Amino acid sequence: MTLKRSLTVVALGVLPLAAGADPSLECSVSAGSQVEISECVARAETAVDEALAIALSFASDAARNLDEVTGRAVSLPALESGQAAWAAYRDAHCDFVGATYGGGSGTGIAVRSCRVELGRARIAALMQFTR
Repeated sequence: MTLKRSLTVVALGVLPLAAGADPSLECSVSAGSQVEISECVARAETAVDEALAIALSFASDAARNLDEVTGRAVSLPALESGQAAWAAYRDAHCDFVGATYGGGSGTGIAVRSCRVELGRARIAALMQFTR
């Protein structure tokens, strides 16, 4: 494992510790306006999306290796199917969360916060299968 990959694994291991708080609440600690909170949550969503891509890459590598060792091509296709289903769920669920705001000004923050929370949980789930 390269140093960069090792540091990434360590960083991803820390993510679940911060996952307990709502992203909009985390952002409101240092932001003074709704615009600033929105920008902060958008940055959190970008960071989670990047970390998710890394975690998925690790899980894909592990699944591919398992398939090679067992001689059965089932682990990687199952991961890919599960990831597609998870992404569809995330999008639909977070759209629902946004709909509960009735088109109000907090809708975007709520949707992005939802995506951050679900993304953090998915990262933790994927990292369980990378060892």
